[in-house]
Amino acid sequence: MNSPLSSRAAVGLFLIVVLAWGVNRSVTKQLVQFVPPLWTAAIRSWIALIGLAAILGLSNNLVIPERRDIPVVLSVALLHMTLFSTLVAAGLRFLPASKGIVLGYTTPLWVALAAPLLGKDTLTAPKLAGALLGLIGLAVILNPFSIDWTNLNVVLGAGMVILAAICWAANIIYIREHRWIASPLQLLIWQVLVATVVLSITATISDGVPHAEWSWRLVLLFLYSGLIGTVLAYWAMSMVNRSISALTTSLGTTGTPIVGIASAAILLGEPIDLSLAVAAALIVAGIGLATLGNRPLRSQAAASG
Repeated sequence: MNSPLSSRAAVGLFLIVVLAWGVNRSVTKQLVQFVPPLWTAAIRSWIALIGLAAILGLSNNLVIPERRDIPVVLSVALLHMTLFSTLVAAGLRFLPASKGIVLGYTTPLWVALAAPLLGKDTLTAPKLAGALLGLIGLAVILNPFSIDWTNLNVVLGAGMVILAAICWAANIIYIREHRWIASPLQLLIWQVLVATVVLSITATISDGVPHAEWSWRLVLLFLYSGLIGTVLAYWAMSMVNRSISALTTSLGTTGTPIVGIASAAILLGEPIDLSLAVAAALIVAGIGLATLGNRPLRSQAAASG
């Protein structure tokens, strides 16, 4: 686990990540039909925690985080694993999975807009153009012909998923500034542990003990979400990040919403209407343009050593 992967192996793992994350939104859409959103996130988190403990234990990567890594553990656990996961799961109770995944992956657009305002980045022309393109895509998917504005649940669902994306963006902006002591993979289990405890306590207070009609289908959906959509995807991404450039991975992840839309159509029978297709194309193009806007800055940093 300490040596970089070959290009072929890295690309193969990266495809697994995109597929795992893309399909996971359709899986979550099905889970929240049986289990409340908070318990959906909590149970998935418990499964991921057990899987990560096994992987890190067998690979001798199980470490106690140092004090300087505690803020990033809490940041990821609370902003991404707790708030993002819960808000998305709650929003998907009222939204089609395909629209949910497109709205959820507007995160890079909020990063591109917020980071310069906070003095954490430079707003270049490509980033601004990409963000505006993505916001136009957001307007397309939220137009009254695509989203029923007379249905308060649908509007609330869309709002929760967008708020989830903003929470993830805040987490990304903080992570960029953090000076890591342990590796992201080594800290992942502690992030999941914190999220699991917070989610379990909150779910118990809010919903009580979950009452679900358990079946093999429900068990398999949870196993996919916890082991494939979380553990395998995060482990694979940690390996990919050490073998492929950040620019390549950032651009590559724009394929996740496309996979999500396709999986929702195949697994859930959701139609791909014109608004969804146009919005997805605009948002993916905007994310790609904003990501490419970082190239000059990366080149300057590399040239200055």
